[in-house]
Amino acid sequence: MESSIIDIIVFAPLAPILGVLLFWFIQLLFIESEKYLLLKIRPKHEPLCRFTNFLGILFQTICHALGYTITKSGISDFYISISYGRVAPKKDKKGVFEWIANAFLFIGPFFVPAFLILLCLILTSVNLDVITTSNLIEMKYTFAGQLSSFGASLYSFSESFIGLLINIDLLHPGYFGLILFLIFLGMGIRPSYIGEKKQEKVDMLYDLKNIWSLITHRPLYIAILILISYIFFYISLFFKENWYVAFFSILAWLSIISIIAILIANLIIYLIRITDEMPSFWRYVTFFTMPFAYIFSRTVFYFFQNSSSNFLSLFITVLSTITVIFLALRYKTNKFKSKRTIKLFKKKDKGGTNE
Repeated sequence: MESSIIDIIVFAPLAPILGVLLFWFIQLLFIESEKYLLLKIRPKHEPLCRFTNFLGILFQTICHALGYTITKSGISDFYISISYGRVAPKKDKKGVFEWIANAFLFIGPFFVPAFLILLCLILTSVNLDVITTSNLIEMKYTFAGQLSSFGASLYSFSESFIGLLINIDLLHPGYFGLILFLIFLGMGIRPSYIGEKKQEKVDMLYDLKNIWSLITHRPLYIAILILISYIFFYISLFFKENWYVAFFSILAWLSIISIIAILIANLIIYLIRITDEMPSFWRYVTFFTMPFAYIFSRTVFYFFQNSSSNFLSLFITVLSTITVIFLALRYKTNKFKSKRTIKLFKKKDKGGTNE
């Protein structure tokens, strides 16, 4: 009995917090993979790299401005360029207000843009069909119980959001705008700083150092936030509601949205990297294949109605693009011929030495 009381009072509130931190760390790893791919295409696509850097600085600067707005510091100056962004407060406020503004600067870009997407989905009445914590029949206020509730909410949201994306209607202006927003979010969730000169120090460790400095600079504020979290958990426990898990589940939803956006951006960058190996004509054919295959598929399914027409159209588009890429690399380049040629040369060399 004593161990269960300790579990409820001490460890149970930590479960959703650790879950959010885990997904945020995964988000950082995906960002590093995107930076690696951008570095690979940088020699041939400098303008694209500069654009992604601009998006990252734009999101970062807007989040900083939002921090000054929330703390009622005001904004006296707002400047942004391809490699630098600056926001100056109208009133210099110190202490907790300055700390909150800096938190929006360093942590905001990981959550605020994704929150805008989530808000758009809610306002447009998109049916995500998620399992909220209030819908769960039995709620256990232990570490394992809170973690299972947190996981159930995340699984339901992920399944629903991915289902929305694979069945999306790209001919609908709103949904097409959503995909563009997702791509922009994935491309610019943080500045890559590879648009100008390569900066090795700006990586995941650089982000973690800034956040760690933010935490250690005012450890009292972190302690107060943890105390507020525990009080919030006890209030939820008292009313037999799981508002606590619901709040942290939403934070995790934002990480999931960001991870999916980065994954989409990585696929686009990887496609660009692959097409760089093709002759210019086939490169253009590859990119024109996508809209042509999608519009053609939707036209066919318009006359032959099917409940899965949106999904099948996306599937045919992806399959057509992969086929064109394979044919271009197979017959128009030496991408797949090199290994066979090397083997033939080895056989000839062996035959010559035997004679």
